[in-house]
Amino acid sequence: MPRLSADHPYLHPNCAVTNSEFGAFVEIGADSRVLNSQFGDYSYCDRNCDIANARIGKFSNIASTTRIGATDHPLQKASLHHFLYRSSHYWEDIEDDAAWFDHRASRLAHIGHDTWIGHGALIKPEVTIGHGAVVAAGAVVTKDVAPYTIVGGNTARLIRRRYSESVADRMMALAWWNWDHARLRATVPDFRLLCAEAFLEKYELTLVDASVSERPG
Repeated sequence: MPRLSADHPYLHPNCAVTNSEFGAFVEIGADSRVLNSQFGDYSYCDRNCDIANARIGKFSNIASTTRIGATDHPLQKASLHHFLYRSSHYWEDIEDDAAWFDHRASRLAHIGHDTWIGHGALIKPEVTIGHGAVVAAGAVVTKDVAPYTIVGGNTARLIRRRYSESVADRMMALAWWNWDHARLRATVPDFRLLCAEAFLEKYELTLVDASVSERPG
Protein backbone atom coordinates (compact mmCIF):
# COMPACT_ATOMS: atom_id res chain seq x y z
CA MET A 1 0.00 0.00 0.00
CA PRO A 2 1.24 3.53 -0.75
CA ARG A 3 2.22 5.53 2.30
CA LEU A 4 0.33 8.64 1.20
CA SER A 5 -3.43 8.97 0.92
CA ALA A 6 -5.93 11.19 -0.86
CA ASP A 7 -8.09 11.20 2.26
CA HIS A 8 -5.86 12.68 4.93
CA PRO A 9 -2.35 14.13 5.31
CA TYR A 10 0.54 12.00 6.54
CA LEU A 11 1.76 13.75 9.69
CA HIS A 12 5.07 12.58 11.08
CA PRO A 13 5.65 12.62 14.88
CA ASN A 14 5.50 15.80 16.93
CA CYS A 15 3.82 18.04 14.35
CA ALA A 16 1.87 21.03 15.62
CA VAL A 17 -0.96 21.86 13.22
CA THR A 18 -3.42 24.69 13.85
CA ASN A 19 -6.20 26.09 11.64
CA SER A 20 -4.78 24.52 8.47
CA GLU A 21 -6.10 22.56 5.49
CA PHE A 22 -4.46 19.86 3.38
CA GLY A 23 -5.14 18.48 -0.08
CA ALA A 24 -4.62 14.92 -1.27
CA PHE A 25 -1.31 13.07 -0.80
CA VAL A 26 0.22 15.72 1.48
CA GLU A 27 3.07 14.89 3.88
CA ILE A 28 4.27 16.97 6.84
CA GLY A 29 7.72 16.19 8.26
CA ALA A 30 8.48 15.47 11.90
CA ASP A 31 8.59 18.35 14.39
CA SER A 32 7.07 20.81 11.92
CA ARG A 33 4.64 23.57 12.83
CA VAL A 34 1.87 24.53 10.42
CA LEU A 35 -0.37 27.47 11.36
CA ASN A 36 -3.20 29.13 9.41
CA SER A 37 -2.01 27.57 6.15
CA GLN A 38 -3.19 25.52 3.19
CA PHE A 39 -1.26 22.80 1.34
CA GLY A 40 -2.33 21.83 -2.17
CA ASP A 41 -2.39 18.26 -3.46
CA TYR A 42 0.90 16.31 -3.40
CA SER A 43 2.85 19.04 -1.58
CA TYR A 44 5.09 18.18 1.34
CA CYS A 45 7.52 19.66 3.82
CA ASP A 46 10.46 17.88 5.41
CA ARG A 47 11.48 17.98 9.10
CA ASN A 48 11.45 20.98 11.41
CA CYS A 49 9.63 23.37 9.10
CA ASP A 50 7.81 26.42 10.47
CA ILE A 51 5.01 27.46 8.13
CA ALA A 52 2.48 30.14 9.02
CA ASN A 53 -0.08 32.15 7.09
CA ALA A 54 0.80 30.46 3.79
CA ARG A 55 -1.07 29.30 0.74
CA ILE A 56 0.96 26.51 -0.85
CA GLY A 57 0.09 25.18 -4.29
CA LYS A 58 0.28 21.63 -5.62
CA PHE A 59 3.46 19.55 -5.89
CA SER A 60 5.51 21.93 -3.76
CA ASN A 61 8.77 20.47 -2.40
CA ILE A 62 9.75 22.14 0.88
CA ALA A 63 13.05 21.08 2.43
CA SER A 64 13.84 20.78 6.13
CA THR A 65 14.07 23.75 8.51
CA THR A 66 12.39 26.06 6.03
CA ARG A 67 10.41 28.94 7.43
CA ILE A 68 7.53 30.42 5.44
CA GLY A 69 5.59 33.45 6.61
CA ALA A 70 8.19 34.45 9.17
CA THR A 71 6.47 36.83 11.56
CA ASP A 72 7.44 40.44 12.10
CA HIS A 73 7.75 42.50 15.26
CA PRO A 74 6.22 46.00 15.53
CA LEU A 75 9.14 48.10 14.27
CA GLN A 76 7.22 51.38 14.44
CA LYS A 77 6.27 51.02 18.12
CA ALA A 78 8.27 52.04 21.19
CA SER A 79 9.23 48.40 21.78
CA LEU A 80 9.58 45.24 19.70
CA HIS A 81 8.83 42.89 22.58
CA HIS A 82 6.11 40.29 23.13
CA PHE A 83 4.65 42.17 26.08
CA LEU A 84 2.95 44.54 23.62
CA TYR A 85 0.79 41.83 22.06
CA ARG A 86 1.18 38.69 24.22
CA SER A 87 0.29 40.80 27.23
CA SER A 88 -1.71 38.11 29.06
CA HIS A 89 1.53 36.16 29.48
CA TYR A 90 2.78 38.90 31.77
CA TRP A 91 -0.32 40.37 33.49
CA GLU A 92 -3.64 38.96 34.64
CA ASP A 93 -5.69 42.07 33.90
CA ILE A 94 -4.96 42.58 30.18
CA GLU A 95 -5.76 40.55 27.08
CA ASP A 96 -3.52 39.82 24.14
CA ASP A 97 -3.64 42.27 21.24
CA ALA A 98 -6.08 40.49 18.91
CA ALA A 99 -5.73 43.16 16.23
CA TRP A 100 -2.00 42.50 15.97
CA PHE A 101 -2.52 38.77 15.51
CA ASP A 102 -5.26 39.38 12.94
CA HIS A 103 -2.84 41.63 11.05
CA ARG A 104 -0.19 38.90 11.07
CA ALA A 105 -2.63 36.26 9.85
CA SER A 106 -3.74 38.47 6.95
CA ARG A 107 -0.21 38.79 5.51
CA LEU A 108 -0.18 35.62 3.43
CA ALA A 109 2.78 34.09 1.62
CA HIS A 110 1.90 32.31 -1.64
CA ILE A 111 3.92 29.37 -2.92
CA GLY A 112 3.17 28.25 -6.49
CA HIS A 113 2.77 24.81 -8.04
CA ASP A 114 5.79 22.55 -8.62
CA THR A 115 8.12 24.73 -6.54
CA TRP A 116 11.25 23.73 -4.66
CA ILE A 117 12.11 25.56 -1.45
CA GLY A 118 15.64 24.63 -0.37
CA HIS A 119 16.90 23.67 3.08
CA GLY A 120 16.77 26.45 5.64
CA ALA A 121 15.20 29.03 3.33
CA LEU A 122 13.18 31.87 4.84
CA ILE A 123 10.26 33.39 2.98
CA LYS A 124 8.74 36.58 4.34
CA PRO A 125 5.01 37.36 4.56
CA GLU A 126 3.21 38.68 1.46
CA VAL A 127 5.82 37.17 -0.88
CA THR A 128 4.71 35.14 -3.91
CA ILE A 129 6.88 32.32 -5.26
CA GLY A 130 5.83 31.70 -8.87
CA HIS A 131 5.01 28.31 -10.36
CA GLY A 132 8.04 26.14 -11.03
CA ALA A 133 10.45 28.42 -9.17
CA VAL A 134 13.41 27.24 -7.08
CA VAL A 135 14.59 28.93 -3.87
CA ALA A 136 18.15 27.95 -2.99
CA ALA A 137 19.13 26.61 0.42
CA GLY A 138 19.55 29.33 3.03
CA ALA A 139 17.97 32.04 0.89
CA VAL A 140 16.11 34.92 2.53
CA VAL A 141 13.25 35.88 0.20
CA THR A 142 11.75 39.32 0.72
CA LYS A 143 10.34 39.98 -2.77
CA ASP A 144 8.24 38.06 -5.28
CA VAL A 145 9.98 35.36 -7.33
CA ALA A 146 9.02 34.99 -11.00
CA PRO A 147 7.80 31.63 -12.32
CA TYR A 148 10.45 29.12 -13.38
CA THR A 149 13.37 31.12 -12.03
CA ILE A 150 16.05 30.15 -9.52
CA VAL A 151 16.92 32.58 -6.72
CA GLY A 152 19.38 32.48 -3.83
CA GLY A 153 21.27 34.55 -1.30
CA ASN A 154 20.48 37.03 1.47
CA THR A 155 18.53 38.84 0.29
CA ALA A 156 17.54 36.50 -2.53
CA ARG A 157 18.40 37.51 -6.09
CA LEU A 158 17.98 35.90 -9.48
CA ILE A 159 20.59 33.23 -10.23
CA ARG A 160 19.19 32.11 -13.57
CA ARG A 161 16.03 30.99 -15.29
CA ARG A 162 15.02 27.36 -14.88
CA TYR A 163 13.37 27.38 -18.31
CA SER A 164 13.28 30.02 -21.04
CA GLU A 165 10.30 32.35 -20.83
CA SER A 166 8.62 30.64 -23.78
CA VAL A 167 9.00 27.17 -22.26
CA ALA A 168 7.81 28.48 -18.89
CA ASP A 169 4.71 30.01 -20.49
CA ARG A 170 3.99 26.74 -22.31
CA MET A 171 4.40 24.72 -19.10
CA MET A 172 2.00 26.99 -17.22
CA ALA A 173 -0.50 26.68 -20.06
CA LEU A 174 -0.20 22.89 -19.93
CA ALA A 175 -0.79 23.01 -16.15
CA TRP A 176 -0.06 19.31 -15.68
CA TRP A 177 -0.46 19.80 -11.93
CA ASN A 178 -4.23 19.77 -12.51
CA TRP A 179 -4.18 16.27 -14.02
CA ASP A 180 -5.97 13.60 -12.02
CA HIS A 181 -4.18 10.87 -10.08
CA ALA A 182 -4.74 8.21 -12.73
CA ARG A 183 -3.33 10.36 -15.52
CA LEU A 184 -0.30 11.24 -13.44
CA ARG A 185 0.35 7.54 -12.91
CA ALA A 186 0.04 6.85 -16.62
CA THR A 187 2.54 9.59 -17.49
CA VAL A 188 5.19 8.80 -14.85
CA PRO A 189 7.46 7.19 -17.49
CA ASP A 190 7.44 10.37 -19.57
CA PHE A 191 8.00 12.58 -16.51
CA ARG A 192 11.05 10.44 -15.77
CA LEU A 193 12.44 10.20 -19.29
CA LEU A 194 11.61 13.37 -21.22
CA CYS A 195 13.12 16.83 -20.88
CA ALA A 196 10.69 19.70 -20.44
CA GLU A 197 10.60 20.61 -24.14
CA ALA A 198 9.98 17.03 -25.25
CA PHE A 199 7.32 16.60 -22.58
CA LEU A 200 5.56 19.74 -23.83
CA GLU A 201 5.75 18.66 -27.44
CA LYS A 202 4.07 15.38 -26.57
CA TYR A 203 1.37 16.65 -24.23
CA GLU A 204 0.50 20.04 -25.72
CA LEU A 205 -1.34 18.07 -28.36
CA THR A 206 -3.85 17.11 -25.71
CA LEU A 207 -4.65 20.81 -25.18
CA VAL A 208 -5.25 21.25 -28.90
CA ASP A 209 -7.45 18.17 -29.03
CA ALA A 210 -9.45 19.36 -26.03
CA SER A 211 -9.91 22.81 -27.58
CA VAL A 212 -11.17 21.31 -30.83
CA SER A 213 -13.61 18.99 -29.06
CA GLU A 214 -15.10 21.92 -27.13
CA ARG A 215 -15.95 23.93 -30.25
CA PRO A 216 -19.64 23.99 -31.22
CA GLY A 217 -20.52 21.70 -34.15
